[in-house]
Amino acid sequence: MFKKKILILPVLFFILILIIFFYLLIIDRNPSEIPSALLNKKAPSFQTNRLLSDKNFNSDSELIGKVNLVNFFATWCKPCRDEHPYIQKLSNIKNIRLIGINYKDNKKKTKEWLNKFGNPYSKIAVDKNGRIAIDWGVYGIPETFIIDKNGIIKYRHVGPINKKIYKKIVLIIDNIK
Repeated sequence: MFKKKILILPVLFFILILIIFFYLLIIDRNPSEIPSALLNKKAPSFQTNRLLSDKNFNSDSELIGKVNLVNFFATWCKPCRDEHPYIQKLSNIKNIRLIGINYKDNKKKTKEWLNKFGNPYSKIAVDKNGRIAIDWGVYGIPETFIIDKNGIIKYRHVGPINKKIYKKIVLIIDNIK
């Protein structure tokens, strides 16, 4: 009798592992949606140079008063190039401001890239050493944030924007306005 009970324990443990495994398979999870500790918090402050002018970029004043879409990008990033047409479409939405943050890139190449493919950004901040991206919790580029009028991060997307994500971003922006 005691031996039978001992044999039942491993079988029950195996069944429990199978149930957990199948549960994890069927729940709706998206591995590209990485949780962010910054959601619903004030966007990290930073000061840096602008790409296309000699002025400084101060996030505390630039990211307030309007809904902002902040996009980390670089010329050497193939997915950034792939998403660029969608970034350009987003620049046509009224009452939002597109802020580009040029990540660890060459200024001259970036200017040439923007001349070739178009510049959808209102302003472009330079993240020469990647410190801004670290403060924002960026895992890799491209990465896009939506910030409300008060400077609060409302949405984060990791990876390139495609048609499906573009539609989602437009809906989020409409709900924030």
